Amino acid sequence: MHFEKITLVGVGLLGGSLGLAVRERKLATRVEGYARRTASIADCEKLGLVDRATDDLASAVTGADLVILCTPLGQMRRLTEQLLPALKKGAIVTDVGSVKVSVVSELEPLVASVGAHFVGSHPMTGAEKVGPDAARADLFEHAVCVVTPTTKSAAEAVRRVEAFWKGLGGRPMRLTPEAHDDLVARSSHLPHVVAAELANYVLSPVHPKEQAELCAGGFRDSTRIASSSPEMWRDIALANRGNLARVLGVFIEDLQEFQHALESGDAKGLEEFFVKAKERRDGWRASNSPMSAE
Repeated sequence: MHFEKITLVGVGLLGGSLGLAVRERKLATRVEGYARRTASIADCEKLGLVDRATDDLASAVTGADLVILCTPLGQMRRLTEQLLPALKKGAIVTDVGSVKVSVVSELEPLVASVGAHFVGSHPMTGAEKVGPDAARADLFEHAVCVVTPTTKSAAEAVRRVEAFWKGLGGRPMRLTPEAHDDLVARSSHLPHVVAAELANYVLSPVHPKEQAELCAGGFRDSTRIASSSPEMWRDIALANRGNLARVLGVFIEDLQEFQHALESGDAKGLEEFFVKAKERRDGWRASNSPMSAE
């Protein structure tokens, strides 16, 4: 799959990694990037993430065959409205957002109004680091890349988006926006809330100063993603709040069951809890290697 011009709207971790991967795999003749900050523009070109970076959105989008929105969810509609006049007829617009129902329902008709195609995407990969410096050309290798077409999607546009992710070394998976948001509420959004609360609670200044010194590998690994962009995760939580609130409620109920077993001294129940968790995670690891990280 080859495009003449790909434009990245946002050139941070995901956008920058896309630029590196596209250029390394020669999936486009030219890659351009839109960045809000002047400092980011210089970084993008210095790091070789794009052929050209600019803070002129229309200039970046003009002539692009594929436009990829790599910004926080809360910025996507505004930026899409701004880029529409420069979007050429027949172009494809996709995104890397972690929530799909709201993104697809808002952006699909906007993009269609100028004769272009919107197809939602979500590569299941990432890191807690942000910014162009964190970009990696191999970020999408072996990662599941969800594509979320609707009944209005053009079949050829969907095919090209799936081929694009495959060309980056990813594993395309087709889901409805609704199914995607339900599944990631458990596998992606809930873990971020849990990691953030662990960091908030354990590292609270109300605890003795020795508390932080006793936080070792287990705490570090469990809370790694709490260092992710607060703006991004605020937007994700709000955009998928219905699903996230529901699964959070089930999670709290499960913790309360564990608490009850603990308080009653139920050794068998406690052991079954840990055995089941080990078996399920070990089975998941075995069937999902090599893994992607998110």
